[in-house]
Formats: sequence, structure tokens, C-alpha cells
Amino acid sequence: MQTPTIAGSAQPRLARGVRLQTDSKTGNSVLLFPEGVLELNETAQDIVTRCDGRTVGEVIQTLAEEYEVDPKLLAADVREILGDLQRRKLIELA
Repeated sequence: MQTPTIAGSAQPRLARGVRLQTDSKTGNSVLLFPEGVLELNETAQDIVTRCDGRTVGEVIQTLAEEYEVDPKLLAADVREILGDLQRRKLIELA
């Protein structure tokens, strides 16, 4: 799959009507939206929780520092997850 082209200056945020919540039964993070629910893996959760006004570049840098990983290696994964969530209309890029 080709990595989506998402600018480092883009500011991802949850789309209108989408909420990040913890499932009370499983304890896993989920995105709730009018058409259903999407359970997030740990990586997606780490990215989505940082969609709070930070730019994509800042999200990548923060995660790289937290996990002690080269930001260049992490960038493709972050953009792929954000691209998938954008295609599903669960996030918007400002």
C-alpha cells in the first residue's frame, strides 16, 4: 500500500460526531461514530490521542521521542494510519 501524502504541517483532529472512548468491557480504545465503532490497536490509539491540535510532524516527533525510534522510520506508519482514518471519515486534516 502506498503511504498517503499528508503534510507535516497538517493538523489531524477527530471528525464531527466521532469520539475516542475506552470500551468498558474490554478496556480497549475505540472510536465511536454514527455508523458504528472501530477498535483501535495500540499504535492507532497512540496516534489518535495526539490529534489534539498538534501537527502531523509534532505527532511523529513526540512518538519518536517516546519510543526512541528514528522519526523517519515512524513517519510512514503514522501517515498510513492517519490516511486510513481519513478515508473512513473518522479524522479531518486542517
